[in-house]
Amino acid sequence: MAGIRHRAEFLAFQMVKFLFSLLPRRLGLLFGRFLGVAFYALDKRHRLIALSNLKIAFGSELPLSSLKGIARKSFIHFGKFLADLIKFSRLKKEQKNKLITVEGEENLDKAIEMGKGILIFSAHYGSWEIAPHFLSKKAKFYVIARPLDNDLLENELLKMRTTLGAEVIYKQQAAKHILQSLREKEMVAILIDQNVLRSQAVFVDFFGKSAATTPSLAAFFLRTKSPLLPVFCYPTSSNTYRIEILQPLQIDLSDEYDQDVLKITQICTKIIESQIRKNPYHWLWFHNRWKTRPENEVKGENES
Repeated sequence: MAGIRHRAEFLAFQMVKFLFSLLPRRLGLLFGRFLGVAFYALDKRHRLIALSNLKIAFGSELPLSSLKGIARKSFIHFGKFLADLIKFSRLKKEQKNKLITVEGEENLDKAIEMGKGILIFSAHYGSWEIAPHFLSKKAKFYVIARPLDNDLLENELLKMRTTLGAEVIYKQQAAKHILQSLREKEMVAILIDQNVLRSQAVFVDFFGKSAATTPSLAAFFLRTKSPLLPVFCYPTSSNTYRIEILQPLQIDLSDEYDQDVLKITQICTKIIESQIRKNPYHWLWFHNRWKTRPENEVKGENES
């Protein structure tokens, strides 16, 4: 059954891909907007996840009508993002360059000069898949990823990522490859804004609620002392892309490993939260971010 479903998903993607390849970019973005609106209307499960997450993040600050508006805009954003990712990856290099502006390139250059490779961290925010087109001009660029369940679609995504300058390190074989890449003064990007299993997590504050977060970024930093560089990419009102590169982080360490992992992960998570607050509809609200709960919360539920 899975094989039939995967082939059907692949066929649907190929049809959408073919359509977007024919359409001018402006019309492709309009069609992507339509897809986002359709998914918001039809995908009840993910719509409810988005609203639940938004209540956690902004429920004490915004009325329900505003939360629904952000959720809808988030679906629209990702519909347009998918549409333009397909189109953008097929453009000529000069065309791509004209659509990207960069703020903070000097921060990237400063990190490169340290000669220890770079640990880039970001989130499923804005247009994160576009950033490697610029970043990979400076040094070889890797992104850590979990493969899609559908191998056929994973191969398509891998092709697009490669076209945009990113090579993929899959999580199953990540540690050795990451350490080697950093030793060779390359860049490794880790997105740390998604839920992970309790056995793989540290819990840090994210919008006022504990969130299960990967400690891998902090662990690799403590192992290598490669600079930690926050990078975000997002669309502008003129349908171009803006890459924002913040300064390498300066973090005072305690030499207590677990304490330092928690501190680093919390600092990086708060930077991501701050970025999301600037444009909330650019984040992936329909991911179940707070699904995994700390053990003490689970025990409390069982006892009540």
